[in-house]
Amino acid sequence: MLIVAFRALGKTDTLCPDGRNAEGREMQRWRGYESVPGGWGRSVVTIGVFDGVHRGHQAIIGHAVKRARDLGMQSVVMTFDPHPAEVVRPGSHPAVLTEPVRKAELIEQLGVDALCVVPFTPGFSQLTPEAFVHDVLVEALHAANVVVGDNFRFGHRAAGDVALLERLGRQFGFTVEEAPLVSENGLVFSSTYIRSCVDAGDVRAAAAALGRPHRLAGVVVRGDQRGREIGFPTANLMTHRYAAVPADGVYAAWLIRGGEHAGRLPASVSIGTNPTFSGRERRVEAYVLDFAGDLYGEKLSLDFVAHLREQRVYEGIEPLVAQIREDVEETRALLH
Repeated sequence: MLIVAFRALGKTDTLCPDGRNAEGREMQRWRGYESVPGGWGRSVVTIGVFDGVHRGHQAIIGHAVKRARDLGMQSVVMTFDPHPAEVVRPGSHPAVLTEPVRKAELIEQLGVDALCVVPFTPGFSQLTPEAFVHDVLVEALHAANVVVGDNFRFGHRAAGDVALLERLGRQFGFTVEEAPLVSENGLVFSSTYIRSCVDAGDVRAAAAALGRPHRLAGVVVRGDQRGREIGFPTANLMTHRYAAVPADGVYAAWLIRGGEHAGRLPASVSIGTNPTFSGRERRVEAYVLDFAGDLYGEKLSLDFVAHLREQRVYEGIEPLVAQIREDVEETRALLH
């Protein structure tokens, strides 16, 4: 049994499950709207941060993909990096539900033709709604149709709304469609809601809104070797500084190795500061079942399935080891 420690620094059904568009081509990826290739035809565009690519995002993007196919055009998803909040209000970067590579993969799985990641710079944030529409949607992307959620805002100080977008569309020759927000039992799915679920440790609710388990990813690095001293080899995984880490506690999760389809192992995951050892650094420690090997240097992910219990302080090593064994068996029962 191997312990992997994650150290934090700081559905709707898919339309194309194989990640390709309707014509079988891989999704094009552009950095900046200036990178749109010459000769790019008219397109159906949807715009948003899309952190999490949750069920609400899937509905909006899926609507754009379907509309593009109906019109015989290409579908484009425009998103931003870094998160606009960090540029507009430095220091306010929200916890990240999906790192950029993962977000692109999830968007590609929805059958999108092209992904345009716009660097959200101070200069870009100063664009007026009118300049954004003219420079980005009309001149770069040749938008014939724009699909947005009914809470969509754009331009400097978020001055533009759907009504203004529609007026500009009539001026520049594109139509606007509002995709309704997705809700269940009166609860609207949003990235903010999912972050609050993760922060509270309610990974089941987060998964219900995402349409899949919440995931953490990183690269295994060497740790303090304490796990080896108590009979469990350990590894530490360095995650993104803004990663959305669930609340302190113990969880059942799947550990993903070598990409989405390479393989997964059940893991009992402990998040916290190792209070039994008077720890101060918050870590995510995954006790991996039925595995013996060296994971150093690998990029791994954890898909959280269920919360098992709160963090506890133990009077010595033996009770701690006994509890770890109980956690592992509960994880085995849940995931097998």
